[in-house]
Formats: sequence, C-alpha cells, structure tokens
Amino acid sequence: MRIGELARLTGVSERSLRYYETQGLLTADRTPGGHRDYADWAVDRVIRIQEFYAAGLSSSKIAELLPCVRDADGGPSAIATPRLVGDLTTERERIDRQITDLLRSREVLDEVIATAEGRPPADG
Repeated sequence: MRIGELARLTGVSERSLRYYETQGLLTADRTPGGHRDYADWAVDRVIRIQEFYAAGLSSSKIAELLPCVRDADGGPSAIATPRLVGDLTTERERIDRQITDLLRSREVLDEVIATAEGRPPADG
C-alpha cells in the first residue's frame, strides 16, 4: 500500500511515517517509480509505534523494543534481552509514577471543582 493509504488507515501523518522510517521503526519497499510500498503488516506496526510513543517511550527505545513484539497482536517474541528487560522495567516504573501523579492531580481538580460549585469535596 502507498504511504497515503497507510496514513489514512492509521490516522498518522505521512510526515510521521517517513520519520518512522528514518528512525528504523518502519520499512517500505519501493515501486519502480520510487514510491513507498508498505506491506499489510505495516498498519499493525504503526499502531504499535503510536502506543509506545503515547506511553512516553523514545524512538530509540521503541526501535529496541519492536523486534521483541509481534506486529499482529502485540504479543512478545522470544528475542528480548536482559538489558532490554531492565530498560523496559524502568520505563514501566516511570509510567506508574506518571499515573500516580495524574491521579493526584485529578483529585486536586475534583476538590477545586467541588469547592467552586459550593459542595463539599468528596473523601477519597
């Protein structure tokens, strides 16, 4: 499929898809006319890349991780290294801290909203 169709199917801009290629996250064959030609698996790969970016991983960390994850279902492949496991554990701990911070921020906002509406803040 051409880059425009991949962009449409994934909701990711063509510019981002080209960036993914430069970072080694995505590959495409070339047509005789020089156009990118993506395999069907590229849709799942792009969705997976977006999930990892949303989790706050850098492109270099994603590049390390992608070979360890199956494109079709996101399940693990058998090639993870102990170093990668350590790095990913650190990333998971970072995400857990962010979740804790976001929950705390939401509680503060709930209290401010309750006060502004003239009702007592909920205990929680």
